[in-house]
Amino acid sequence: MLANVYRRGMPLAGYWVSEKYDGLRGYWDGQALWTRGGQRVMAPAWFTAPLPAVPMDGELWAGRGRFEHALSTVRSQQPDDAAWRAMRFMVFDLPAAPGDFDARLARLQQLLPIAAAPWIVAVPQQRATTHAALQAQRDRVVREGGEGLVLHLGSAPYRSERSDDLLKFKPYDDAEARVLAHLPGQGKHAGRLGALLVETGEGLRFRLGGGFSDAQRRDPPPVGALVTYRYNGLNASGLPRHARFLRVRGDDA
Repeated sequence: MLANVYRRGMPLAGYWVSEKYDGLRGYWDGQALWTRGGQRVMAPAWFTAPLPAVPMDGELWAGRGRFEHALSTVRSQQPDDAAWRAMRFMVFDLPAAPGDFDARLARLQQLLPIAAAPWIVAVPQQRATTHAALQAQRDRVVREGGEGLVLHLGSAPYRSERSDDLLKFKPYDDAEARVLAHLPGQGKHAGRLGALLVETGEGLRFRLGGGFSDAQRRDPPPVGALVTYRYNGLNASGLPRHARFLRVRGDDA
C-alpha cells in the first residue's frame, strides 16, 4: 500500500493514527524479507527466525534520526550482526489476512509482541479524532525527532496501490524523481555538482539544486538513481516550489 498526503478538511472518521517511521519498507512474505523494490534483505537468521509464517508489511527502523544506519544495514549483502541488533521491524499490516484494516489490526495484535523477539514490534495505533489533535500529535512527534504521522482507514482492504486508504501527515511535502543528469556548479560550487536534472513519474523535469552537503556535491547520486526531495507546494505549471534534495531512496536497490 502507498500513501497519499493528508490535508486539513479531509474526513477523519474511521482512521487509525500512528507514527511514520523513517526507515526502509520491509515486506515479510512468510519465509523471507524483501524491500519495497523487490530485493531480498539479507538479515541475520536470528532476526527473522521468530517471525510467523504469515505475510507482514512494515518498516525496518533503527530509531529516530538514524535513517543512514537503517539504509546501510538493510542494503548490505553481508549482514552485520552488531548493526542488526539496533534494528526493529515495525509491523503495521498483514497483507494476506482477511477483512478490512480493523480486522487485520486485531489479528496483528494477537500475533505480536513475541516475548523472545522484542525487535519485532506491532506499530502502536490510536483512533483519529480532530484535525487539531492530529496536528498537535504530529508536532510533538516531529519535536522529538520523528518524521510525522500515518493515517490508515479502518474499513480499507489491503491493496497495492496509492489511495486515501493510507495518508501521511508531515510538516513538508516530499516526492520522488529519477536522476537524468548532473549539472555543473558555478561560483563556490565550481568543479562539483550544481544541480541534478530530475524527472518525476508524471514526466515533469526540473533542476534539483538545494539540500546537498559538500560531500554529496563531490559525489552526487548517480544518473538513474531514484531520489526523494522536499518541497513547499506546486506552482501553476505543476512543478515543486523550493525543491531540495533529501536522500537517495534506499529501498529501490
